[in-house]
Amino acid sequence: MPVNAAHTALWPAPHASGAVTATVQVPGSKSVTNRALVLAALAAEPGWLRRPLRSRDTLLMAGALRAMGVGIEEGVGPDGSGEAWRVIPSGLRGPATVDVGNAGTVMRFLPPVATLADGPIRFDGDPRSYERPLHGVIDGLRALGARIDDDGRGALPLTVQGGGALEGGPVEIDASSSSQFVSALLLSGPRFNQGVEVRHTGSTLPSMPHIRMTVDMLRSIGAQVDTPESGGEPNVWRVTPGALLGRDLTIEPDLSNAQPFLAAALVTGGTVVVPDWPARTTQPGDRLREIFTEMGGSCELTDRGLEFTGSGSVHGIDVDLGEVGELTPGIAAVAALADSPSTLRGVAHLRLHETDRLAALTKEINELGGDVTETADGLRIRPRPLHGGTFHTYDDHRMATAGAVIGLAVDGVRIENVATTAKTLPDFPDLWTGMLGTGTLETGTLGN
Repeated sequence: MPVNAAHTALWPAPHASGAVTATVQVPGSKSVTNRALVLAALAAEPGWLRRPLRSRDTLLMAGALRAMGVGIEEGVGPDGSGEAWRVIPSGLRGPATVDVGNAGTVMRFLPPVATLADGPIRFDGDPRSYERPLHGVIDGLRALGARIDDDGRGALPLTVQGGGALEGGPVEIDASSSSQFVSALLLSGPRFNQGVEVRHTGSTLPSMPHIRMTVDMLRSIGAQVDTPESGGEPNVWRVTPGALLGRDLTIEPDLSNAQPFLAAALVTGGTVVVPDWPARTTQPGDRLREIFTEMGGSCELTDRGLEFTGSGSVHGIDVDLGEVGELTPGIAAVAALADSPSTLRGVAHLRLHETDRLAALTKEINELGGDVTETADGLRIRPRPLHGGTFHTYDDHRMATAGAVIGLAVDGVRIENVATTAKTLPDFPDLWTGMLGTGTLETGTLGN
């Protein structure tokens, strides 16, 4: 098969003939796995990551850290229970070249790490990665004393001239286009000589749950972090310099990746169970319980996990998704199948994600007969009878899963490049087909 065959192939999205009933073992969280890898690499002692996600983004992160000298051994945990990665910190060193792919966490979290390396670290990636904003990280690191060569682009490709340490201290950045700018500086902050004080100067700050995730994970391995929520100044985060502990950490299921499966229950009036759904989490995907309930479902946390049931009706919603923007494609797909209009707000920053998600959703749903219009900060969706056709993904994993959701209710939907789901959800086509066939979804080759 030609190298690009997966990108041009059309996958017939399975059509549901009735209510879906399934148990879905969702793989580990990308956001947690990649933060955990960075923190383990910066720790003062080795640590374990149990049930890590094996996907393109996490393997890119692991490969990048290895290129800088970090030991990452893949195997089973110390008690023999399931897959685990042992992370062995060592002296970060260059020269090295890092492939970021199109992973926002890799391209933004690792330049601060690279300032601590002894030697130059070059960052490069997919063509789309050149278009994604990095100015918040680049400008912030320069203000903290780093040397970065980017030919004035404020974007990839670039080289960080690692000096083995960074002075750190106070810095002002505008993180309006990505909360990852804040998280990037906080994650490496304990290793800076003066720690770091990040002050966000922009008018908006998307995806706050991801910053809270970063703070919680830093605190769990011994870092001292002051935040606006803990009585500090608004839009200011302070990390005190100090050693980080090696941890034995179990990665939570990726709740955002549970979205298409919960949507399947909502759209078909069925029931899906997601085991190991945490009772408390900073993952943005936890908002799905509230949002999909408002759209016509019901859910309960039980000993089995999260049990989500559709009522047989799907309702429109008016919702601000500013803190949970990554959920927008799946919510838009469900909204296109609802019995009343929807307005999705607060997500102008999605124009800078893996693709321009607002433009892509508008074009693809409308080409299936929908009525979607872009607003200044979101989408307005008026349900219309949809028909089959090709649903393009733009190399965006969440576009692919959104198309699959529509395909449950609309016969003849064909998804271009469904393989892009491997970015965060390996084996998605098999999992999706299994949901409609056997009713039990396993994680396929994730543990191999």
